[in-house]
Amino acid sequence: MDGKPVLSGAEGTLRRSYDRAEAKSPLHLVSARAAEQRLVLGQLAVDGKSNEITAVPQLLEMLALPGMVVTADAMHSQRQLSRQILEQGADYVLALKGNQESLNDDVRLFPDDPATPKVQATTVNKGHGRIETRTASISHDVAWLQERHQWPGLAAVGKIIASRQQGGHTSVESRYYLLSQAFTPERFNHIVREHWGIETRLHWVLDVVFNEDQSRNRKDHCPDNLALLRKPTLNLARLEPSKGSIRGKLKRAGWDNDYLVIILSQFTKIQMR
Repeated sequence: MDGKPVLSGAEGTLRRSYDRAEAKSPLHLVSARAAEQRLVLGQLAVDGKSNEITAVPQLLEMLALPGMVVTADAMHSQRQLSRQILEQGADYVLALKGNQESLNDDVRLFPDDPATPKVQATTVNKGHGRIETRTASISHDVAWLQERHQWPGLAAVGKIIASRQQGGHTSVESRYYLLSQAFTPERFNHIVREHWGIETRLHWVLDVVFNEDQSRNRKDHCPDNLALLRKPTLNLARLEPSKGSIRGKLKRAGWDNDYLVIILSQFTKIQMR
């Protein structure tokens, strides 16, 4: 199984940073996150969601990518970004939707064709009153897709069927992906789960623990600066090895100067890695 670390792209908007008096849009950020380590490696502020397509390549240029797998939402399934990821020495797993209409239509039909050669793997997870079943399918036979679409570095296409049972209700969703490497279905399933984990492991923590969504700082560069400080603070708390929640660690650091020094010492560990 391929063990390349996963780098996930994420977007977020600080809703309360909108300044009506100054006609200033809310701060919108794109972030790059080392998924398995749960560490944010970089972020970039953009003027609005329409600029994410240009901001993500700028953010990736700031990072060393060799040996990584870069994941991104369907908005970023762009030929130029795929080419850039490959040129920086990484692989990609990119979600696919209607923004690439012709390719999307072909990829959706391909895995469901009984004649399509593919490999599959299924995982089942139980907890919090729900059962989640994920079936990952990978097809490496993409020569005809490449002949038709000429997508940079395309080596396989993947499909995830995610089924959730909770409270007597069942929901099923299918997602499609472009891959630059012929991963095993087990690895592909893991990569996709790590990408979507950003919602609970980053955005939820920022909103609930740091109360980021309710922050009303609007003046000048204050929203940008505070957003920039929250991410390394979260990284330091995650790196500190003692047991306990992020909220608990931050409270303890505010009460105990000795523990605060231990938290801050994680900077040294980051530099040594």
